[in-house]
Amino acid sequence: MRWNLRMVAAQQGIWKSTELRRRLADAGLEISAGKMSGLWTGTPTTIRLEDLDVLCTVLDCSPTDLLICEPDKVAARKPRKTATAEASGPPQPITPRFGRNRTEPPV
Repeated sequence: MRWNLRMVAAQQGIWKSTELRRRLADAGLEISAGKMSGLWTGTPTTIRLEDLDVLCTVLDCSPTDLLICEPDKVAARKPRKTATAEASGPPQPITPRFGRNRTEPPV
């Protein structure tokens, strides 16, 4: 995912994080200067849904405008199949081992 807050804010004529912070406060969302700086300069690792809702209301946008999917990056993270894995055939089923202090799974 790519965080697109600055571009969406610029489309609304908001060029500084302090201006967005003031508008968010007017809408009822008080954000600390540090948190606002993190939202403005980078991609947040987490964001509360309530905060995202206020951001979208203030910026007159939808969450898909702020969060842009990057399927190429997801595809690049998938492990590639090796030639030995393909040659060995389908994976073998896992059979449970019953030992001391173990019970059979429910039927």
